[in-house]
Amino acid sequence: REDGVLRRYAHIGTGNYNSSTAQLYEDLGLMTCDPQIGSDLSQLFNNLTGFSREDPYRRLVVAPRSLRPRFLDLIAREASCGSSGRITMKMNSLVDFEMVEALYAASQAGVQIDLVIRGICCLLPGVPGVSDNIRVRSILGRYLEHSRIYVFANGNGRGRPVYFIGSADMMPRNLDRRVEVMV
Repeated sequence: REDGVLRRYAHIGTGNYNSSTAQLYEDLGLMTCDPQIGSDLSQLFNNLTGFSREDPYRRLVVAPRSLRPRFLDLIAREASCGSSGRITMKMNSLVDFEMVEALYAASQAGVQIDLVIRGICCLLPGVPGVSDNIRVRSILGRYLEHSRIYVFANGNGRGRPVYFIGSADMMPRNLDRRVEVMV
């Protein structure tokens, strides 16, 4: 309570809270008291414990229900913008077939796509007519790159970018079999 008002604070991180791997991985986090994010997180925890039904979230995108469709929609929105579309993704792995196919389609529509992927990447960049607008980089420094950051240049539908951070990679286990949160 602050000045008689309940205020929720939340940490949105791109990794886990394992004390062993925290010494090896590079991650980032956002500390926020945004009321919508706080409310959404309370709703998520209540849903996970069975104390409420799952209502739509305002600021969160949560797997396994809404993350895959939301990201596919954002990729398709960039594709509809043609050469003014731009996607930047930083993640550990890109192995989900549906996401790879959506990125190929966006590239064919003229979208410029930059991927920074630490581990496995099942997308083949630079294939003429398929993925010539996709660049893939892999970086590995002193600490294992572990953060997940996604940027869609026209993501809000009005020509303004939308940024996401969270814990999900583009892998079937993250999209379909786990609770993963993106903000």
